[in-house]
Amino acid sequence: MRLEEPGWWYGQAPDVRARLLAPLGQLYGWIAQSRYLRRQPYRSRFPVICVGNFTAGGTGKTPLAIAIGRLLLKRGLNPVFLTRGYGGSEAGPAWVEDAPSAARRFGDEPLLLARVAPTMVSHDRAAGARAIESSGREVGAIIMDDGLQNGLLAKDLSIAVVDGRRGLGNGEVIPAGPLRAPIDFQLGLVDAIVVREPDGGAPTAADVHERLRRGFPGPVLAARVGPSGDVSWLSSRSVVAFAGIANPERFFALAETLGARVLERVSFPDHHVVSRAEADRLLALARAKACDLVTTEKDWARLAGEEKLVELQRRTRSLGIEMVFDERDLGRLISLIEAVALNQSYPRTRPPQP
Repeated sequence: MRLEEPGWWYGQAPDVRARLLAPLGQLYGWIAQSRYLRRQPYRSRFPVICVGNFTAGGTGKTPLAIAIGRLLLKRGLNPVFLTRGYGGSEAGPAWVEDAPSAARRFGDEPLLLARVAPTMVSHDRAAGARAIESSGREVGAIIMDDGLQNGLLAKDLSIAVVDGRRGLGNGEVIPAGPLRAPIDFQLGLVDAIVVREPDGGAPTAADVHERLRRGFPGPVLAARVGPSGDVSWLSSRSVVAFAGIANPERFFALAETLGARVLERVSFPDHHVVSRAEADRLLALARAKACDLVTTEKDWARLAGEEKLVELQRRTRSLGIEMVFDERDLGRLISLIEAVALNQSYPRTRPPQP
């Protein structure tokens, strides 16, 4: 179940609710840690790169997974994405395919991943890896989108994405704070950390970097999320912007940074499927304001193939994003990826003969 994030998780001052819920957070954290340590993880014969986060909510895992997939493709290696497919009805293992109501079956993020490389949805990550192995595909690496705290599949490289504005919040475990498990335990699961810099920069980002570097011996890289493709169409254009992501305000701010005049902002919960009535209201709002509709790639993917939402999709343009690194940190990321993907010990075992 996805939790709506309380604002006090990221408050500056100690909150009485966090103190009251701290014992539950300690229990939750102990269960998460114990469950992970009890697992006997399956070791795939392909290298596994995991992109996860320490906290509940969105931090930019999917854009980073896509960036890693593209880096592998540039090196002539064939990535395959493995994801749970949150919000979809398909438990898998199943390959993501373009079909009517695909977002309802697979979830929105798998559709974005599948634009870059073959994508497997599987609630059981080990079963998903086995399905990839038995597919007969030539695989350079399996890229897990999320699953850092999942102990069913062994990882060869694990990277955590941290929001540079919010950091680790109050440092408490769900429900007392945003952490999925005790931070000391989670730091031991990762090989590198990517701090997603806030749009326009923020003093808190430097603080987040410094705290992580003090408590983590591995590389701490900086990245930002920027627009992908041609976005000149947004300049000076009046729009109604809508988004059903973890942080809609971040999307609205990006649109404004690119020159759009955002006349109305409409927020939905993360992974929200727009109803017919909501679609009609958005279309009516755009007509009343005599302007265009714009949304995120994830939201646009959820509109695709939905008969009741055809007009909304036709009238809406999507704004894509990508993860951007400076030259130094991009080189460090590439070194980490190549150390795993170009390791000559893969595949670990010979594929089964037909």
